[in-house]
Amino acid sequence: MKELINDIHKKHILGHTIAGIYVIEFQKRGLPHAHILIFFTEDYKPHTVEDVNRMISAKLSNSETNKLAHETVARCMMHGPCGATFPDAPCMEEGKCKKQYPRKFQSETVTNVNVYSIYRCRDMGHIILVHGIELDNRWVVLHNVYLSTKYDAHINVEVCNNIRAVKYLFKYVYKGHDRATVEISCQSDNATEGNMVEIDEIKKYLDCRYVSASEAAWRIFKFDMHERFLTVERLQYHLPNMQMVLFDDDDLQEVATRLAISRTMFTKWFKTNQESKVARSLMFDQFPQQWVWNRKLKRWTLRKRGFAIGRMYYAHPTSGECYYLRMLLNCVKGATSYEHLWIVDGREHDTFKDACIAMGLLVDDNEWDQALEEAGAWASG
Repeated sequence: MKELINDIHKKHILGHTIAGIYVIEFQKRGLPHAHILIFFTEDYKPHTVEDVNRMISAKLSNSETNKLAHETVARCMMHGPCGATFPDAPCMEEGKCKKQYPRKFQSETVTNVNVYSIYRCRDMGHIILVHGIELDNRWVVLHNVYLSTKYDAHINVEVCNNIRAVKYLFKYVYKGHDRATVEISCQSDNATEGNMVEIDEIKKYLDCRYVSASEAAWRIFKFDMHERFLTVERLQYHLPNMQMVLFDDDDLQEVATRLAISRTMFTKWFKTNQESKVARSLMFDQFPQQWVWNRKLKRWTLRKRGFAIGRMYYAHPTSGECYYLRMLLNCVKGATSYEHLWIVDGREHDTFKDACIAMGLLVDDNEWDQALEEAGAWASG
């Protein structure tokens, strides 16, 4: 697994990547497998049909020119057989293969922003025998020839180039383990055969999960269950003099007079904006893309390499001014102080809420009452 991730993100076998995640799951039989999502840099995104064809194959490799690839695909990357010849196959549902095999022959790859890609699958006359059944390219699972050959394993590779699949991808990766619902019941002494008596008036259910030996070993050895390959900087913000302060059993007066407690991620953002013209072109959540927060020195430094995204902590609408402060930080670039955030169109307001109203982010009570009156007058008229 580590070598595969190294091939993808450091050796750039498929192209230069900007981010990635993987999650380990265990099937009902106890076998571990990984769901991996990769995000490419703009220059290496598979925009064209040629890009997709270079990355993904849906055919049996030539047994003479690429013997290892042919053997791997024949052993690990063939679906089935299923269908009428094997109606009891695990993939069969209502008489059809739920994985949609065998696929149709396709002369060229077709990509479209509104539908899933249809990959090239040509009739080249290559056939292998699996359980006595002849299988051709229509039964080949999509794969990358290099990765399948190197690891001699089942590695399904597909391209997502339409926005409709993004939500499904993340939901599928984080769907969690297979689960089972178990009903607890017992049979009374005088009950006839097949007649069950419940333990309680309300049926008791246990939400359970089967842990296999391989999963237990995986957890005992403390192998990673998931990992992401992108730095996410959690951005702290606070109202004036309302920052969090950590201390031991020290004198509170001495703690309050420390200069370090005023140097927070948020206040140093103000300071950096005062000193740098480049910094003033970014909003707070965009800042980690070009600047790095040094926790030891408590300062922002210009980023020299890498990439990171910023995520501000959530603020509930009932949290008052903190909620309105967060709202302003999503709209105002290069703020140099709290007072800067209060100023809208040259006028300084008393609260963050008032500033939000002045920017049109909120509707004040007077406008809301006026809108209700106008709606009532329209309805009565």
